[in-house]
Amino acid sequence: MTALESIYIGGSNGKDEILTLKLANRHGLITGATGTGKTVSLQILAEGFSAAGVPVFCADVKGDLSGIAACGTSKDFLEKRAEAIGFSGRYNYEAFPAIFWDLYGEQGHPVRTTVSEVGPLLLSRLLELNDTQEGVLNVLFELADDEGLLLLDMKDLRAMLAHVADRADELSRHYGNVSKASIGAIQRRLLVLERQGGDLLFGEPALDIRDLMRTAPDGRGMVSILAADKLMQSPRLYAVFLLWLLSELFEELPEVGDPEKPKLVFFFDEAHLLFNGAPKALVEKVEQVVRLIRSKGVGVYFVTQNPTDVPETVLSQLGNRVQHALRAFTPRDQKAVRAAAETFRPNPELDTERVITELGVGEALVSTLEGKGVPSIVQRTLVRPPSSRLGPVTEAERRTMIQTSPIFGLYDRSRDRESAYELLMERAQVKQRQEERQRAEEDRVASREGAPRRTRSGFQIPDFGRDDRPRPASTRQRTQRSSSRDSVLEAGLKSAARSLGSSLGRALVRGVLGSLKRGF
Repeated sequence: MTALESIYIGGSNGKDEILTLKLANRHGLITGATGTGKTVSLQILAEGFSAAGVPVFCADVKGDLSGIAACGTSKDFLEKRAEAIGFSGRYNYEAFPAIFWDLYGEQGHPVRTTVSEVGPLLLSRLLELNDTQEGVLNVLFELADDEGLLLLDMKDLRAMLAHVADRADELSRHYGNVSKASIGAIQRRLLVLERQGGDLLFGEPALDIRDLMRTAPDGRGMVSILAADKLMQSPRLYAVFLLWLLSELFEELPEVGDPEKPKLVFFFDEAHLLFNGAPKALVEKVEQVVRLIRSKGVGVYFVTQNPTDVPETVLSQLGNRVQHALRAFTPRDQKAVRAAAETFRPNPELDTERVITELGVGEALVSTLEGKGVPSIVQRTLVRPPSSRLGPVTEAERRTMIQTSPIFGLYDRSRDRESAYELLMERAQVKQRQEERQRAEEDRVASREGAPRRTRSGFQIPDFGRDDRPRPASTRQRTQRSSSRDSVLEAGLKSAARSLGSSLGRALVRGVLGSLKRGF
C-alpha cells in the first residue's frame, strides 16, 4: 500500500502500523492517561491526513497542538525514535497549512453560529434546562417559525422570551402550557451563559462549513485548529459547540458512500465532556450522527482518557483504536483497564490487559480496520515522531498566520441584520403609537362633552381649567347670579342695614310732614 493510501502510525516488531485512508471514515478512538502521548498521536494523524489532501478539524485544549503549523526541529529523542522503528529514511521536518479559530476571537478567527441553527435541544443542554423549561423553549422556537422571526443572537432570544411571557395565556391555549416561572429560569440561565462568554457564539456572519474543508494550493488539507484552552473553562459550551459542528456537517454534506479518502476528519478532544450528565435524547443524537455521518465522507475521532468515557452505543461505531497507557491504582481503575483491553481484537502473543498498564510515553496499543473493515490484531506500537513542532507556536507566529489566512476578513467583523429583536421592537413601537393616538382621540372627545379627561396611566381627572365654550343666555344669567351671591353673613348685614335705613327714612318723613301740618 502506498503512502498516499494510508497513514503511518508507528512500528511494532518490525511491522508498520498504518491507518488505511479508505477506512478512515469508520471513525476512531484515542485514549490514555494524562501525559502518555495522546496529543502526539492526534498530531501525527492530523499530519498524515493533511499530507493526503484531507482537511482536518481539531480542538487545541492545552495550546500545544498549534505547533502543527510550524516546522519541527531536530532533537535527539525524535531521531532515535525514528531510527528505532525504521522511519529515519522517510522522516523529515515540515509545517502544515493551518487556520486558527477561536470562539472569543483572541487567538484565531471568530467562529459563530445562530440561535436557530443550534436549535432547542442543544440550547437546552447548554443552559442545563429541565424538561419543563425545555418545553417552553420548544414553544419559543415554534412561535418564531410561525411568525417569521429570525433567531440569530442573544438579544433575539431575550426579546422572544419577553414576547412569549407577555402572551403566555394565549400561547398556552395553542402550544401547551407556558409557565412564566420557566421563562424566568431560562432568562437567568442566559445571564449565566453571557457571563461565561457564551453570547459570543451566537451571531453573524455564521461559520460556513465549507471553510473547514479547504485545501492548500499545494493540495494538502488545511488543518483547522480551535483554540480551546479558554473555552475549556466552560466545558458544557465546548461540548455543545463541537456537537453542533458535527450536526451541521451531517445536515449539510451530501451522501458520498465510501470514498477513497475522507472529505473531512473531525477530532473531538476531551470527549467525555460531551457525555457527562447528557440526557438520553442527546446521547441518541450523537449515536445517530456518528453512525450516519461516515456515509457523508466524514471521520470522527474521539480523544479521551478512558474508553468507558464513551457510551457503548457510540463506542461500537469506532473501528480504529489507539490506546495509550492507563494506570490501575484503584479497583475502579482496574475495571477500566479490563474494559479497555476487551475492546481490542485479541493477540495470542500479547496480554493486552497487563500491557496497557506497562506502556511508556509514546507507546500505544494499536488496532485499525483492514481488508473488508475487520479490525486488525492489537499490537504494541512505538508511535512515530511528528514532523511539525512539538509545542505551541509563538504569539507573533500566530498573528502572522491569522493575517495571511485564506479566510482573513470573512469572519473578523460581526454583522447585525434585522431579526426577531428588531421586528418585535418595531411592533412594540407601532402598538405604542396606536395607543397614544387612541388616548389623544379619547381626550378630544372628552373635552367636547365635558367629561373627565383620561391620563396615560388610565386614571380620570376633572378639567379644572377655564371653559370658554359659549353657553345659552339663561345659563349665563344663572352663572352671573350664582357668581354674584354673597356669603350668609354679608347678606344678613345688608338686610339689617336696609331695614334700619327704611325705618329711619319713614321716621324722618313723618317728622317732616308733621311739621308742615302744624305750620298750616
